[in-house]
Amino acid sequence: MTLFVGTSGWQYKEWRDVLYPPDVPMRLWLEEYTTHFATVEINNAFYRLPTRENFEAWRDRVPGDFVVAVKASRYLTHIKRLRDPEEPVHRLMTHAEGLGARLGPVLLQLPPTLRADAELLDACLACFPSPRTRIAVEPRHDSWWTQEIREVLESRGAALCWADVESRPATPLWRTTDWGYVRFHVGRARRWPHYGRQALDTWVRRIADTWSDDEDVYAYFNNDPTGAAVEDAAVFGTAATSTGLTVTRTP
Repeated sequence: MTLFVGTSGWQYKEWRDVLYPPDVPMRLWLEEYTTHFATVEINNAFYRLPTRENFEAWRDRVPGDFVVAVKASRYLTHIKRLRDPEEPVHRLMTHAEGLGARLGPVLLQLPPTLRADAELLDACLACFPSPRTRIAVEPRHDSWWTQEIREVLESRGAALCWADVESRPATPLWRTTDWGYVRFHVGRARRWPHYGRQALDTWVRRIADTWSDDEDVYAYFNNDPTGAAVEDAAVFGTAATSTGLTVTRTP
């Protein structure tokens, strides 16, 4: 298994002196980030889809072993709510493919008010170029946890995103394809929003028990305040390495 460990974004002012030395200007933070991590999830693509030129520029600024996951635009997931997906998916992918070989999974985070609709999900997933694009889906309404939804994900080769909120799984731990995607939103350690070592060790065991040595898992920390994401990703990477997993570089 290759466990890709990173954070959801890299441009957080609070990360100066945590990840970024004070003498490194913000315009070079991506380059600095890539010396510590080999993957990032572009979270701000959700709020405003970057241009293809933006994605091409990022491709040219990162090393050859770097992987960029892209959170899908809210136009597709929250405004259209997966309806009429052809044009939004086409626009998303024609932009994101500017990353070239650096493009990793695409994340569809669904609104918490969107109830399960297997046909809608299936039609949306069918619009993505397959099998070269890895799609992860993060539903946030309990109505999605049915066998019918699981079968849609499995048939389309899409991963159910395993989401953690307050050191507990917010989703079923379904394995729906031959790779995995995990997001850490907020922990319960005394220094909010950090994760405790025991919680991270538990997640390492879950991942190791679910995927085999030749499969990929992507794990991103979204608890960015106070630099918690950076620190937790480092601890998580060390814990995973100590159990024998192959882990991409972490601080």
